[in-house]
Amino acid sequence: MVVIGEHRHTQVKIDLQAIKHNINEEMTRKDPLTELWAVVKANGYGHGIIQVAQAAKQAGATGFCVAILDEALALRAAGITEPILVLGITEPEYAPLIAEKDISVAVGSQEWLDQAKSILAANQVSAPLHVHLALDTGMGRIGFQTPAELSVAVKTLNTPASPFDFEGVFTHFATADQADDTYFEHQIDNWKQLIAVIDELPRYVHVSNSATSLWHQACNGNMIRFGVALYGLNPSGTELTSPYRLHPALSLTAQLSFVKKLARGKSISYGATYTAAQDEWIGTVPIGYADGYERRLQGFHVLVDGEVCEIVGRVCMDQMMVRLPHEVPVGSTVTLVGTDGDQTITLQDIADYCGTIHYEIACGLAPRLPRVYTE
Repeated sequence: MVVIGEHRHTQVKIDLQAIKHNINEEMTRKDPLTELWAVVKANGYGHGIIQVAQAAKQAGATGFCVAILDEALALRAAGITEPILVLGITEPEYAPLIAEKDISVAVGSQEWLDQAKSILAANQVSAPLHVHLALDTGMGRIGFQTPAELSVAVKTLNTPASPFDFEGVFTHFATADQADDTYFEHQIDNWKQLIAVIDELPRYVHVSNSATSLWHQACNGNMIRFGVALYGLNPSGTELTSPYRLHPALSLTAQLSFVKKLARGKSISYGATYTAAQDEWIGTVPIGYADGYERRLQGFHVLVDGEVCEIVGRVCMDQMMVRLPHEVPVGSTVTLVGTDGDQTITLQDIADYCGTIHYEIACGLAPRLPRVYTE
């Protein structure tokens, strides 16, 4: 992929050692017979799908989860040979390609199985298609909802000469990251009722995302889909405390591209929403909402020389301005996510200011921000 932005001093830095640390911490807690599959969808939550997958593999991950087929194909093209599960629904028309590339897919309806079976037969595909049946226990997204419809699907998969390999069954919890476990327990009950109709469980029985494994470890099954915690981010935000220290892997830095003294009474940026109350030093930072740094971050702050500097005026598409405590040289480092001196800005801090979750901030960092990887 062509990176447009290599000649601008603004970059995302990824600490691969932090990713390995987070996996190692989870590996020491889980049952030895429970596998850990790294979730690297959405370009590794903005961290880089290939580099994260390679680091996760080195740390002991035995499989990978993605959201769409193209992500799985990208991993295969990069030489990843471990099992890969596509968690979203993939169109049945791609069943031959999925089987050819030895990829596993989530299936949530009998109709999908019927269509895929016909397409595989028409294309004379001999390789089995690995299937994980998705069960909707309360997420309301994809999956079988009743024991009756699930029974029909299981029978289809287990029919002699079936083109399918019934490899897994899974569900996803909606509130595993919350202190109130009422709805979580409701989903557990639904899960038990559904899988009761499966006489012989498949190889992989999995319900645990990061939150479930961190705070409901007894539910792990024999595979953990290790997602946001892989990147050192608490899936609960600030509501629950992780049982071990998560090391954030991502930092975001830039350099001041312009520094000026702004006279009292002069305004800054679109809409003139900020007016200097006194003579002020203003620095321009080469990053904006086109890079995924939200327009609504006016009034938030960055770090320059270890000092907190407020973002003044509206964040533009490609640039923004900050109020400096004094004159600072052009080229000085600006920390938008990370630590400078004894001050730290986290993705959670940014998310809190924007009224969202850190997942969205990380995934929203644009491709034109070069990713630089360190150990």
